[in-house]
Parts: sequence; structure tokens; C-alpha cells
Amino acid sequence: MREQDSNNELTPEKFTGLRTGKLSKSAAGVPAVWSAMKQAYTYMAPSAAVKAALKLNQKDGFLCPGCAWPDPDDERSALGEYCENGLKAIAEEAQDKKIGADFFRRHSINEIGAWSDFEIGKKGRLTEPVLLKEGASHYEPVSWDEAFGILADELNALASPDEAVFYTSGRTSNEAAFLYQLFVRQFGTNNLPDCSNMCHESSGKALTDTLGIGKGSVTLEDFYQAEVVMILGQNPGTNHPRMLSALEKCKLNGGKIIAVNPIPEPGLLHFVNPQSPSKILSGGTPLADIFLQVRINGDVPLLKALMLVMLEAEKANPGSVFDHAFIGRQTQGYAQFIYELGQQDFDLCASQSGVEKELIREAARLLIEKKNIIVCWAMGLTQHENAVDNIKEVVNLLLLKGSIGKPGAGTCPVRGHSNVQGDRTMGIWEMPPPAFLDMLQAVYKFEPPRRKGFDVVNAIKAMNEGKARVFVAMGGNFLSATPDTAFTAAGLRQCNLTVHVSTKLNRSHVVPGRRALILPCLGRTDKDVQGGQEQFVSVENSMGVVQSSKGVLTPPSDRLLSEVAIVSRMAQATLGGRTKVDWAGLSQNYDLVRDEIEKVIPGFEDYNRRVRQPGGLYLPNCNRANKFNTAPGKALFSVLPLPKPKLEADEYLMMTIRSHDQFNTTIYGLDDRYRGIFQERRVVMMHRKDMESAGLQQGDVVDLQSHFQGQLRAAPRFLVVPMDISRGCVATYFPEANVLVPIGQVAAGSNTPASKSVAIKITKATSPDGRH
Repeated sequence: MREQDSNNELTPEKFTGLRTGKLSKSAAGVPAVWSAMKQAYTYMAPSAAVKAALKLNQKDGFLCPGCAWPDPDDERSALGEYCENGLKAIAEEAQDKKIGADFFRRHSINEIGAWSDFEIGKKGRLTEPVLLKEGASHYEPVSWDEAFGILADELNALASPDEAVFYTSGRTSNEAAFLYQLFVRQFGTNNLPDCSNMCHESSGKALTDTLGIGKGSVTLEDFYQAEVVMILGQNPGTNHPRMLSALEKCKLNGGKIIAVNPIPEPGLLHFVNPQSPSKILSGGTPLADIFLQVRINGDVPLLKALMLVMLEAEKANPGSVFDHAFIGRQTQGYAQFIYELGQQDFDLCASQSGVEKELIREAARLLIEKKNIIVCWAMGLTQHENAVDNIKEVVNLLLLKGSIGKPGAGTCPVRGHSNVQGDRTMGIWEMPPPAFLDMLQAVYKFEPPRRKGFDVVNAIKAMNEGKARVFVAMGGNFLSATPDTAFTAAGLRQCNLTVHVSTKLNRSHVVPGRRALILPCLGRTDKDVQGGQEQFVSVENSMGVVQSSKGVLTPPSDRLLSEVAIVSRMAQATLGGRTKVDWAGLSQNYDLVRDEIEKVIPGFEDYNRRVRQPGGLYLPNCNRANKFNTAPGKALFSVLPLPKPKLEADEYLMMTIRSHDQFNTTIYGLDDRYRGIFQERRVVMMHRKDMESAGLQQGDVVDLQSHFQGQLRAAPRFLVVPMDISRGCVATYFPEANVLVPIGQVAAGSNTPASKSVAIKITKATSPDGRH
């Protein structure tokens, strides 16, 4: 019989030996090179590490499976067109160790579940499909035919196609994503949640509502021409390190940078370019001209305070600050917006933001003086209950300056996964536009479902309510990525079947349904040979550039299938005679898949030729053309309320964040070098004065609790670490603290979990095992 599951299986509550040091004063430099190379040569064969590094992000190579930051259109460094965490991502995917049948004979799912996420991820590449039978404690090998047969039988036995959920991670290629959504819609459902639901869904909603397109408007070249770059709720030194090179070019061209964040991250403040010996010797480039240490979720008050100062200057000298020609010609709602803005109280806004008034005025003076402004943001803005308003307020500021649709200016949501934007372009969406469904119907002669499907939050609820009985994940680590870990796990366990398409082991594999399949696939680094020919796939980055990606390493097993092949065989087994699509032919030649994409999705005309061009192709973007696909055909100002603080006297506002040795849920190591935290992840970062008020000292063992709508969630045994963070705010790493994020606390309008705005209480552990 299967062993009894425990909550410890979800988030192992063991310490690994906390050490602390000083906060780093700069990002990258020689330490980044050393850390990346050490990781590569520890987990990869040296020859493979060199071969992969030389082809990573090159025009004739493969694209990083990490973040979605764009590559330069012109020359790329032959020495290394990648960052520290990019090379770590490669080392993680192409690690030399392998997992086969013997591994699963020796280790039960409960034994694996007791390991840390770091330990699980470092066991090696999966090499063959495996099945966990009902009641069993160990996975065992299964043939591909049997695996697809099990999935097809479960899907076809459902009372409704809507009882199945088909999740997609952000690294799935365009080709696999397009076929995946086609299969799922021919099966009969729009239950296509994806990782965008948990990160930039708020951005897409806000940008679509106000500007008519759910993507950012800038290109990499715009950064070099910008007069001001404002970075909110983002830590580029850890999450998008190659962005630092673009910021450095901006500074060298005379641009100014305003950084807004609850923690003074080194990557916001100073950059040592590891490819420039002169920069290494000189100490690098200062980045932020002004750092605004905002309270968690103090961004709307801060933006209102900035615009109030701008409005004051505009009134004193009409026409000198706001771009009235742009406002009059291209926008709607200005008069009402200005009236409502004028009713705001500057002192109240400044107080709620947590930023000193003089610093706000200093930042506002930059915005007053300059015309070409880029605003960048990431999850620090998108994971709050008022997240959509956060981005709409950003749009308000840019519209006042006319900073959209011209060089060196615009919106820049920085995506966190390599093809999350491309997946959405390909139709991975629980509420696809009618025009997209119309094209599917016209091309493939079937009636696609029109009802809204489950997003991530609603999929988790549906599994717990027995409304979703089969869960399929195309990549990713669903359990660790989602909120309310225990609730998510309970939902997965109620499924008849859970299926994970993966390159390596992760925590989701040890929280199965009644039966579970793991289907191992080729990685981005692997050569993909189909029909006797090497294939390539394509990926869309944060700025709407679609490029080819072709693996260079020999796959770790001849039993692996590509994602395209896996999707095709899922469709063949499940749909049988109900489909006229030549799934077998498509899986043998990806040019044919791209031909299908061209038939359905605007912007992909002549796809096969254009994607083969060095550097790829730019997709159409209405905002870059100074057009706005809203109902009135104009950009819309938004009148937005101030968020209302909800903390009790004994509560703190918690945000979940990444460590520097981490990408999303993948843990590369146990050191957070820039923040001075080493060999430990179960930590809670607090302001020293908050620690003193609570009677806490560094290394104290504490329990964390969140209270939401009468429900208590607990995360026991965390270590207190002092941090330069805004008073009343704390930070913890995910996925360890995801158990505290309520499933019902979401952003209005986007349903994104509010992982950056969790009210928690902190108490000393009742029986700590000593100080670390």
C-alpha cells in the first residue's frame, strides 16, 4: 500500500546550516563567472559544458531555458552570450547523472518527498516513462504505448472534457504549445491554465484594457535610447541578469535609472560587467541614480505621489511637463483622470508608499525633465490584490509623458520564463479570443469550445471539488509553483490520473493522483532528430521577437521523446478517428507545424523562412506603431483608488521571492550570495527594528502563520535573518512559503495569486532545536 503522506513531504522542515554575511554592493563580476562555471563543471561533463556554453543564445544555437530577456539583434558575444543563472539553467537541464528504473526501485515517493527541492532536482535526467499504479509506493517503467493508452482511456472515460486540466509551463516551444492547444480544443475544453496565470496575467489584463495589447511595447534598442528607465518590483541581478548589460548601455548613453523596491538589491544599484576587463578593474557601473525603498504594495501611492509633483510643475508652467499633443490625439479620459489625481493628498500618498518625500520629489524632477521614459516591472507589481491597478497606474504615468509608441519609451513587463509569452501567442489560454477560435474552426473544420476554461487558481479549486479528474502538465513543477501548497496537493491527490511531461524529477511527481505518469522529454539543450533530420523549435521573448532554437547535446537516453512528439501521440491515442490532423506527420517535421501556425495566427506569415533569418522575426505590436486596439481606438487613462492597508498591529506583510541560486521553482544551490544568506532557505528576512520590537534575534527559530477569511495556514520552523527591508515588511523564499499564500487571495481582474501581499504573524517556535 502507498505510505501515508505528510505535510513535511510538501515542504520539508529541516535546516541545512545557516551562515550569514554582508550584503553585496554590486551584481555580476568575477564571482558570477566563478559561480556559473563551478555549477556547470559540477553537474555536466566538461566537454558538454563547453559545447553548450558556446552555443547558448547564439543565432545558430539554442535559446536559454531560463528567463525571457531578449538577445541583441546585432552582434552577440562569442565568448558568452549568457548570464550566471543562464549557465546554471543549462547545468540543471543537461546534468550528467541519469534516473532510470533502478532509481525508482530503490526510492519510494515518500522517501523522495522527504528530500529538499534542491536534492530532488539534482538526482539527474529522467530517461524512460514511468507509472505509479494505484496504491503503489514506487514508480515503475512503462512503455510509451502503454503510457499513452492509460492517458487516453482516462480522458475518454470522463463525463465531460471539462473534467480534464492541461497545464503548460513557460518553457514549452511554440511548436509544442500550438499542437497542445489544438489537441486540447479538439478534445473539447479550454482548460488550459499556464504559468502566466501566476505571474504576468495582471500585466496582460491591464495593458489590454488600457493600450489594446497584452504585451510590452519596447525593444532592446529602446533601452539604449531611453532618457529614464524606471524599474519597479523587479530584481534583475538575480531574475534577469542580462538586463544589466542593457541598463549599463543606457547609463553610458546618458540615461537615468530610478529603482523602486522594498529591498535594495545589488542588481538594481551596481553592475560589474564580467565580459569587460576594464569594468572589472574599475569596479563596474553604478546603475540606480535614485533608489526608492517602497513598502510592499506601496507602488500605487508612490506613482500617485510622483504624478502629483509632476502635476504641480505642469500647472506652474503649462505644456512643459505633459505631452498634450499626444494626450489630445491618442488618449481618452485625461480630464477625469487629472481631476481625480488633483483630489489626492501628497502627504498621505508618500506615507503609504513608505518613501521619503524629498526622494519622491527628486525622482519626479527626473520625470519632469525627460521625455523618453521606459517603465519595467515584474512580479513585485503583478502579485497583489490590486495588481491590475498597479500596472494601470504605470500606464497613466507614461501617457502623461507621451512615452508610448516612440523610440526610447514604453511599457516593459519583464517575463520570467523563456517562452511564457510565446505560449500565450500560440493559444495557451483558458479564455481565448473569439477570433482565434474562429480561425481554428475555419482551418480544422471542428467547433472549438467557446466557454471559459479553468485558470490555475480555478483548476486547483476544481480538483479539490471533484470537478477535474485528470491533470496533465506540459513541463513545470505545478505543486511548487502554485499558492496554498497543501490545498493544491489535496487537489492533485483527488485526481484519477496525474501526468507530468518533464526533463528531471521535481516535487510534483511525489504528490500524485490515484495513478501517475512521468513522461520524460528532450530538453532545450538536446539534439532533436525526427524523420532522420535534425529539427529546431522557436521561442518568443519578452519583447515579441521569435527566434529559432536548436539543441547541440546528445540526449541522455534514446527512450526520450520530444514535446512535439509527446503531444502528437497524446492526440492520436485520445482522439483516434475524431481528428483529421496528421499528427504523425507533424511530429516528424516541425516545418509542417510552423505551416499550421501560419494558417491560424496573424504575424507569422512566411514563418519558416523568416524564423531562419539570423535573429529571428519581430511580431506585430500595435503600440510600437502608435496604435491602440481598444474600443475607442485610443489609449485609456484610469482612475484608480489608493490601496487600503489591512495589517493588524501584530502582523507583517510578506512577499515571497527567489534566492540568487534559484530560477522559479528550480533550486540551483543553497546560497543567496547577494543578500548574504548562505546554506539555508527556510529563512524570514526582517528589519532589525521589527526584530527588536518582537524580541527576536538573528537565528531564532520562528513559526509563520497567515490568516485569511477565517482560515489559518502555517509554515513552521523558519530562521530569522536581519535584512534592509521596509518596516512592517518581511520576505521569504518560494516555494517554501507558498503554503502561506491563500488560494482565495487573488488579484481583481486577473485571478493571479497575491503572493507578494500575504499578511502573516511571526511567533517563536514552541520547541526550537537550538539556534543556528
